[in-house]
Amino acid sequence: MNYELIILGGGESGVGSAILAKAKGIRVFLSDSGMLKGEHRKTLVDYGIDFEEGGHTEESILSASEIVKSPGIPDTIPLMQKIISKGIRVISEIEFAGRYTHAKMICITGSNGKTTTASLIYHILKSAGLNVGLGGNIGKSFARQVAEENFDYFVLELSSFQLEGVYDFKADIAVLMNITPDHLDRYDHNMQNYVDAKMRIIRNHKMGDSFIYWIDDPVVTKEIEKLKPASDLYSFTEKNNQRAAAYSEGNKMYIQTKGTVFDMELELLALQGMHNLYNSMASGIVAKLLDISDDNLRLALSDFKGVPHRLEKVASVRGVQYINDSKATNVNSCWYALQSMRTKVVLILGGTDKGNDYTEIEELVRQKARGLIFLGKDNRKLRAFFDGIVPDIEEVNSMKDAVDTAYRMAEKGDTVLLSPCCASFDLFQNYEDRGNQFKDCVRRL
Repeated sequence: MNYELIILGGGESGVGSAILAKAKGIRVFLSDSGMLKGEHRKTLVDYGIDFEEGGHTEESILSASEIVKSPGIPDTIPLMQKIISKGIRVISEIEFAGRYTHAKMICITGSNGKTTTASLIYHILKSAGLNVGLGGNIGKSFARQVAEENFDYFVLELSSFQLEGVYDFKADIAVLMNITPDHLDRYDHNMQNYVDAKMRIIRNHKMGDSFIYWIDDPVVTKEIEKLKPASDLYSFTEKNNQRAAAYSEGNKMYIQTKGTVFDMELELLALQGMHNLYNSMASGIVAKLLDISDDNLRLALSDFKGVPHRLEKVASVRGVQYINDSKATNVNSCWYALQSMRTKVVLILGGTDKGNDYTEIEELVRQKARGLIFLGKDNRKLRAFFDGIVPDIEEVNSMKDAVDTAYRMAEKGDTVLLSPCCASFDLFQNYEDRGNQFKDCVRRL
């Protein structure tokens, strides 16, 4: 049978895209090189969607007119090379689902902070009574929500991988938190390739669209000068800046949009720390552009619960605080975590290295680390960099051993911080699995 649409990858994104395609009367076929999760297999059967698992039937795939690709599949694998050489159009779930909704799109990307910011924006809008969905790189599949819900707004967290497959899709409000080196293994170790993927967040922007960004990020500001987007620009910064829409001064955060000024005491923000101030500022700008009242915004910024696996306090055991920052899969995320620490730290690092340069955290490690624990299958790169910088270094290859070692290494008043700088796939299913194992082990101490 000839299919109009092939979906590569049977995770949350792929299954959601298949459901939307089926709902729109498109002849769709889903193919996964691995075995599907039981819940995804059952969903496809229940919806009557044709699929295969444990390998790809190339003949069917190469006869497709369009392919929706899971963001995790790189273009370098042999099947993708054949697809590209045949000139078959390859798009992301975001591009596909965007065709079938008229909802207003609020899209967030960045090397760090995008999950927290997307979650906070969603919390603000939902608390204010807006009919809003949350998707993209977080929560339920965007495509499935388009098929089965009828939202007026979508808050979408978008990774660089998802943005690679965006062409006609447009973010009405685009938020770019920052750009620091990440996933360079995916981008031929060429930083500009990664930057180009991130900047697709403002692809198709025109007058009346909004672009919110961190004005102190030299990479982002250089790209803005180069690309000269037609959108309305709103920046945020730490200190008062005549050009910035959001800044802090004294003990307050200020947001200036549409001729109005919103202010809020910093100590009342649910999210504390400099990086979280940026997340609150970006979210606040979005809220004011959507005419959320000052009272509603103030309440939502003060009662937000935060994101699991991001500087998540787990427990205090014998005077030692344990913090789960498993979502820190790059060096810059770990830098933010270390910068926010006020005590000596036992730092758990390691996993699948994505082309990391640890120089960024070297000074903070020298200042704050009592000891380092390397949790990974291959710690040679970490050893080569950190040997001699910190006297107490241990290597482990299970989370239980990591937590037990940290328990012995830490002194009263210290913090044990899981902030790995690396992807989790060598020893864990994903960063959530890594963080959950950490929390379980800590609670058993």
